[in-house]
Amino acid sequence: MEFELTEEQKQIKTSVREFAESEIAPHVMEWDESQHFPVELLPKLGELGLLGVLFPEEYDGAGMGYVEYATIIEELSRVDGSVGISVAAHNSLCSNHIYKYGDDAQKEKFLKPLASGKHLGAWGLTEPGAGSDASGTKTIAVRADGGWIVNGSKNFITHAIHADTCVAMAVTDRAKRSKGISAFVFEKGMKGFSPSKKENKLGLRASETASVVFEDCFVPDENLLGEEGQGFINAMEVLDGGRISIAALAVGIAQGAFESALRYSQERQQFGKPIAEFQAIQFKLANMATQIDAARLLMYRAAWMKDNEKRTTKESSMAKLFASEVSVNVCEEAIQIHGGYGYTKDYPPEKYWRDSKLCTIGEGTSEIQRIIIAREVLRQV
Repeated sequence: MEFELTEEQKQIKTSVREFAESEIAPHVMEWDESQHFPVELLPKLGELGLLGVLFPEEYDGAGMGYVEYATIIEELSRVDGSVGISVAAHNSLCSNHIYKYGDDAQKEKFLKPLASGKHLGAWGLTEPGAGSDASGTKTIAVRADGGWIVNGSKNFITHAIHADTCVAMAVTDRAKRSKGISAFVFEKGMKGFSPSKKENKLGLRASETASVVFEDCFVPDENLLGEEGQGFINAMEVLDGGRISIAALAVGIAQGAFESALRYSQERQQFGKPIAEFQAIQFKLANMATQIDAARLLMYRAAWMKDNEKRTTKESSMAKLFASEVSVNVCEEAIQIHGGYGYTKDYPPEKYWRDSKLCTIGEGTSEIQRIIIAREVLRQV
């Protein structure tokens, strides 16, 4: 077993950290307070290859693997989870769905501009009445001459307003239930396809989240993504990779909170000495560091398995479940170490804590992850 990143992977980690520190860190609280989605950052992310991490160079991607991808998301999220989750949603959901299940023409038309960073991607599965039960999709696509007429809506969609390309699921055969759901590619400017309510969120406020609405939206046949009726099944496979990125998001947020608490504990003095010299604080720091390392190892195991074309349903869910719950706990402890200052916006932990909570909800709640893990464990008996 090898527990070290390669020299090339270390260089990627260092370059992304430097980028995050110089280009993102100075604006974090400003973007958070104003809920500003930093579109001005997208060309820079594209130039670095961070919007096409997982895709071959033939599709204008960076040609990297999941280990590099998890490292990138962690480093971005260590500074700002909003940027981390935007890069994750663009790569592992929208773009990856097209890469895995699109035909050559779809990859040429949609994936290339996504992977190069010229276009921004969104992915729509969740609906007002279909959250954990994603198979309960109500959005419907009815056959029409040369394509489909789509009606319905999706909510909690990252990049719903600014996306150029949106992959979304719709029912094409109600009688077949989950096997009657298909995936379609929607393009910005399509008649009947539009963004709706923007969410006012607890955390990750600089990452755009809104609803999309389909009102008699005509989608041509060539925009059917994958086989008809396989959209939901394919989406579940896409989420296996997506959950690795949420684990990385959680680890990065936790790492940022931990580093803040570690610095503060060495600077803050009480009773004549730094609070880091008190055993109560040392135990907190020890627990936090151990939990983060354990979460990171689960994340890298799932990423390594993905890179080696192994099935990762259980491992991705384990990494996502553990890392997300660790992140919330670590961020809360970081607030506690900061004391009263931790409850103010003058110090980083309160934002890290707000950002961390989404990791236990997005791309399948902690409860859903436990169901998946239990199902996979029982299957092995």
